[in-house]
Parts: sequence; structure tokens; C-alpha cells
Amino acid sequence: MFTLYTFLAKGGPVMIPIGGLSVLTLACALERSIFWVRLLSQEQRIVHDVLDAARCSLDEAAAIAKHARFLPIGRFLLAPLRLHQPSPETFRLALEAAGDKEFVKMHKGDKLLETIVAVAPLLGLLGTVTGLINTFSNLNIGGSGTTEQATKAAAGIGEALLTTAAGMVVAILALLVLRIFVTLQARQMDTFSQVGSELELIYRQVWYEPHAISHQHFLPRGTRPESESITLETP
Repeated sequence: MFTLYTFLAKGGPVMIPIGGLSVLTLACALERSIFWVRLLSQEQRIVHDVLDAARCSLDEAAAIAKHARFLPIGRFLLAPLRLHQPSPETFRLALEAAGDKEFVKMHKGDKLLETIVAVAPLLGLLGTVTGLINTFSNLNIGGSGTTEQATKAAAGIGEALLTTAAGMVVAILALLVLRIFVTLQARQMDTFSQVGSELELIYRQVWYEPHAISHQHFLPRGTRPESESITLETP
């Protein structure tokens, strides 16, 4: 009965690190899949609730974002909302800083997958070369039983090529997983940019600009904002 152990044994010692790389690939894919499923399944609801609340109360919006801070989108929206009466420039800087921090976390596992994509085929090739060396070193060209030796050599070559096939399979799997995650990261960057712009616009229109206008209207008599120019009439 052909089992995984038999397959690894036929490939030789190099199959051990290749098998380890396959386990790392599957573990990374599983961990990142859980991360993205949690994020994508709750992101739209959190964004909708925070933006709706921000039109009525910044404190309420901050409370919703704080409740969702276990997700990147929650921490991203909470960063500017936790500030006390920030200027629009400070509000935007808080969004950008939080977004950059979350993007770094989203790239977790990318370097590992890139390493596996590069190393796995080389390990497969190494296993094939060492297997061929071992096969030909055991051949006795001048002896009797040439047909039997040729059969054994062919079988040895076939077993040696197993490592190349295994290395390529692991590399292809890691590359597919990496490309999927890179695509999700790019989409998430667009989402953060769009949501951040909407939140900043709400803050400007609903909270900052009306407060600035009302502050100018209630200035003491005889004072003017520094931005207003005074025109003197010449008699």
C-alpha cells in the first residue's frame, strides 16, 4: 500500500526538508485564511456603523471602533477618533499612520512564502542530483546482468525525480497562496483609502468647519479673525 511515508522514503533524505516546507506552507495558509475571513466578513458592517455614528457623535463612533479594535479596520478608524478636537491635518496624519501600521501586519507570512517558493524547487533538484549520483555509483557496467542493472537504474532515476516533483508542487502551492494574499492586501489598501477619506470628509463637514464658523460669529465686538483684511477708506 502506497503511503505518505513510502513516498518520502523513496525520495530520500531531501524529502524531509521539502515535507517541512509543505507543512509551513499549509500552516501559514491556514493562519492567514482565518485572519482574512474574520476581517472580510465583518469589515463592511463595522465601517457602516462607524461612519453612521460619526455623523451624530464622534464619541459613539469611537466606542464602536474601539469595540472592533481586534480587527485592522477597527484600529484604523479608532486612531483619529480617539484624538481630542484635532485639526484636519492631524486627523489625516492619524489615519495614515494607523494605515501604514496595519499594512505591515497584513504582510505577515509573505517573506516565509517567498522563501519557500525559491527554496523548494532547489531542494527538489538537489534530491534528484544526489539520487542520480547514488544510482550511477551502484551500477556495474562491465558486469553480468546488464538488463537487471538497467532496470534497477531506471527505477532509481524515477525515485530520484520524485524530489523534483515534490519540490515543484510545494513551490507552486506556496506561490498560489502568496498571490491570493497579495491580491487581498491590495484590495484592503484601496478600502482603507476610501473609508479614511469618507471619515475625514465627515469630520470636516459635520464637526470642524461648522465649529470654526460659529467661533468666528461669536468673536467679541471690535475683533476680527486674523485671516480677514482691514480696508481703510482714504478721505
